[in-house]
Amino acid sequence: MRARADPLTRGATLNSPAGTAQPARTTQSGSPAPAARTGGPPGRPAQGAPAADPVAERFHFLVNAPALFNAVVTALEWDVFGHLSAHPGASFEELRGATGVPAHSLRVLLHAVCTTGLLERNPDGTYDNARAAAELLAPDGPDSWRHILTGWREIYYPAFSRMSEALAAGTNTALDTHPGDEPTLYRRLAHDPELEAVFHRSMSAFTLKSLDALVESEDFASVRHLLDVGGGDGTTSSRLLARHPGMRSTVFDLPSVAQRAAGAGDRLRLHPGDLFADPFPPGADAVLFSHVLEIFSAGQITELLAKAHAALPHGGRVFVYGYNASDDETRGWYSARLSLYLNVLASGQGMAYPARDYEDWMRRAGFGDVRTLTGYPYEHGLTTGTKP
Repeated sequence: MRARADPLTRGATLNSPAGTAQPARTTQSGSPAPAARTGGPPGRPAQGAPAADPVAERFHFLVNAPALFNAVVTALEWDVFGHLSAHPGASFEELRGATGVPAHSLRVLLHAVCTTGLLERNPDGTYDNARAAAELLAPDGPDSWRHILTGWREIYYPAFSRMSEALAAGTNTALDTHPGDEPTLYRRLAHDPELEAVFHRSMSAFTLKSLDALVESEDFASVRHLLDVGGGDGTTSSRLLARHPGMRSTVFDLPSVAQRAAGAGDRLRLHPGDLFADPFPPGADAVLFSHVLEIFSAGQITELLAKAHAALPHGGRVFVYGYNASDDETRGWYSARLSLYLNVLASGQGMAYPARDYEDWMRRAGFGDVRTLTGYPYEHGLTTGTKP
């Protein structure tokens, strides 16, 4: 059986609404006053109380999650996590000075983020990042969750209010909020370069979260010329080239996307084009589909794999890297979110398919020695095949 990679979010504290609320006290400045604890950690049943039903507890968190998600993104925008990383144990007034927002607004936000467990309020009224926040939310590099969550808030999540309509219609009806008449979000974003930049910054950041395991795979050691189909801004190719000095790569993607990889180095070539309408560039001994095929239907995926098969020499290899729903399609939070996003907004079809589906489509396209490597971060898998 294939191993399942659990998301990294299971350790978050979920607050039960059954907890006893304590009267709030404030100081003259409007900041919350220190309060004595009357039980265990927030959201946990008091000692001796019956254990909470974990499914019911998750439900109570879930119904409040949209508001709390936006509170976390606001805290990122105000650099609350970054400030606490640099100044642990900061007071309310210190945070107010750093953020420059009204005291009451900051009080409301800090309360919301504390309920998620990502911030901790100490008995003396000072604040600290929880360990998960220090690791995931305080950094501000290219793979920062700041970029990821901003993209989700600005592009992904507004569309989910149209979910019932889109799923009932069987098409991505939420796309009509974006200008243009193209059938996918990826094409329509070309009409809004600023939003397209937000989208690709978010995509690149999340790609980096799952990329190390792919780059370190020994399956790429023998590749000399990689065709990175749907390679976007070249993030994946650039990392593979850095890891494998003898490799060169061609990024094949839409013109408005491929141009973002300009200046990536002599070993990285750009080939703008349409994945379906245009032939695959020749000369590669391996084809990579990284976070691409889940966008499409079974028929379209088989077509793209057949084009890869035709473009490869005998012994050439194909790699499919991305989210995999569990084989029984009952697990995988990240996979579920992606599947809904694709059908409601991005393409109106596709999903985070189980690995067994990719294996079947590869065999239909003519590949042999098909297998899937599992256990990658964020519910990812790597399915590979070889042209006989």
